[in-house]
Amino acid sequence: MLFTIPIPYLSLLRSFRGLSVVLSLSILGGLGGCSTQSSRTNASPPSNQNPNQRQITVLGSIAGDGIPQLEQVFEPFETATGIDVVYEGTDAFATILPLRVAAGSPPDLALFPQPGLMATLARQGELLPLNDRVDPGAIEAAFSPDWLRLASFDDKLYGLWIRADLKSLVWYRPPIFKEKGYGVPQTWDELIALSNKIVEDGGVPWCIGLESGDASGWVGTDWMEDIMLRTAGVQGYDRWVNHEIPFTDPTVKRALDLFGEVVLNPKFVRGGTVGALSTSFADAPNPLFEPEPGCYLHRQSSFIASFLPDNLNPDTDVAAFVFPPIDPQQGNPILVGGIAVGMFSDRPEVVDFMTYLTTAKPHEIWASFGGYLSPHKGVDLSIYPNSLSRSQVEILRQAQAIRFDASDMMPSEVGTGTFWSGMVNYVSGVDGETVLQEIESSWPSQ
Repeated sequence: MLFTIPIPYLSLLRSFRGLSVVLSLSILGGLGGCSTQSSRTNASPPSNQNPNQRQITVLGSIAGDGIPQLEQVFEPFETATGIDVVYEGTDAFATILPLRVAAGSPPDLALFPQPGLMATLARQGELLPLNDRVDPGAIEAAFSPDWLRLASFDDKLYGLWIRADLKSLVWYRPPIFKEKGYGVPQTWDELIALSNKIVEDGGVPWCIGLESGDASGWVGTDWMEDIMLRTAGVQGYDRWVNHEIPFTDPTVKRALDLFGEVVLNPKFVRGGTVGALSTSFADAPNPLFEPEPGCYLHRQSSFIASFLPDNLNPDTDVAAFVFPPIDPQQGNPILVGGIAVGMFSDRPEVVDFMTYLTTAKPHEIWASFGGYLSPHKGVDLSIYPNSLSRSQVEILRQAQAIRFDASDMMPSEVGTGTFWSGMVNYVSGVDGETVLQEIESSWPSQ
């Protein structure tokens, strides 16, 4: 669905002229030791650059190979306006940003991978609402109500989404399924039946990798979240995220038990629980593509496409089906992650940049690279480089309901703390009720 770019912005888009994405290490102040990356290594303007040129500072967690892509995503805006976009990428985003805000030196814009932090800063009055600053018509034309709701707090919109990760996916190899006579399961019961059939045929159904350094366990929380959506429904899921029902609630225990039907079954998981605990999430799908498959199914987000073998043909060698429904009355909601841009400064050039993000152009540029899905409704499917990406975008667009990753919405003590570690403990053999009680006990009282 295409939309009309606001008339005042048309002239801006007609005169594209070049972009510089810069990193100023000096903005870290005394936060030495945090890893940052950029396409420039010098904090001073180049000799041929006007030191009085307007700039926009952006802080985000995208680093490494993602920075050159951001350069191209930002390029049309800088080309059209002559404004420098100064980007700082850091793997300590969730630590650095609150410190910068508390010190009175926030960036103009931040790329939030976790709405929980965005909500905290919005409710503290640090983040600026977009409602009266960016054309509401352009926003509503670009993003569905579900995506707008995910960046809204206390009835005000605080972020625009620039990336979507579709999490409710099970990856498989269509040629192998055809060879073995396996069908794509349409329900949880069929998924378990398929797993048992693979075992009967001498194979191992699942590859699971929970290892992710300090973040180990998040893969397990994703499983739990998909199951909660399909058993407690979106309303129960929302109540769980908001702590209106505790982790000790029977609905949460049921979700953990259903996850346990897979992850604790030594016949279902490659390497059993030891394999699940010791395998990196990035390496976990590799056995799917061995000559004799080491597993046949892998539940993981759309971003895992970037970690698959380079010699795969994404149009024929690999596919992903939607994690199937469990309780029919709850339907099949879609679990997502993503990155939203929030605004700390309302200088005209910053507002212009946010307006740029309501247009399809930056999203189309990023989509063309592959391994990326846009939540923007105006991005034509033909922009995506393969049928794998296009099919996933269609899943997002056709979803009856979407919900954001729960661990990213909960307080950090829980979501990225005891919930993550609790999944590791559970797979290690700790009783499920004990695990859920420990997570519940960690929820902050205020």
